[in-house]
Amino acid sequence: MLILFAILSFLLGSIPFGLVITRAMGLGDLRKIGSGNIGATNVLRTGSKPAAFATLICDVGKGAFAVLVARAVLGELAAQVAGVAAFAGHCYPIYLKFRGGKGVATFLGTVLALVWPVGLGVCATWLAVAAMSRLSSLAALVAAMSAPVYALLFGGGSALAAGLAAMAAVIFLRHKANIARIAAGTEPRIGAGK
Repeated sequence: MLILFAILSFLLGSIPFGLVITRAMGLGDLRKIGSGNIGATNVLRTGSKPAAFATLICDVGKGAFAVLVARAVLGELAAQVAGVAAFAGHCYPIYLKFRGGKGVATFLGTVLALVWPVGLGVCATWLAVAAMSRLSSLAALVAAMSAPVYALLFGGGSALAAGLAAMAAVIFLRHKANIARIAAGTEPRIGAGK
């Protein structure tokens, strides 16, 4: 059952909602816009705030949904496995030949569903850094780094902290090009347009 939940969660996480939503709204191929990423930040570069918001909700939702269903059926271990699997599915979706998003929104949904105080801390960190820098990628990196710390502070435990640290490492790996652009001062800012 644990393996089944992991597979189903991976398939759920693999659904590229940003791509589906932008195509349904006639906004073109998201992979040819802005950074080419399938996440909400790049959807915002199409100029459609409703599409970006819908993508954000769906990407957060698939992580949270996987965790909550697995927890209700099999318990806490299954919830953690399902959350990691959904996150992995978003980053490496089977439907797009394993070329997916950067995992930030799905990571957030997973963390909120696993231990909500940790999730709120991550949200607050993202908002604070984004407000100061107007760089979504920088905010995502700092928020991801903060998650294991919040897990230790808010009672998530060392096992959860280790899992979140591993997921944060994947987020850093997926943001390699962004990190280079941040260092060069060429990273696009929030609301910069197409």
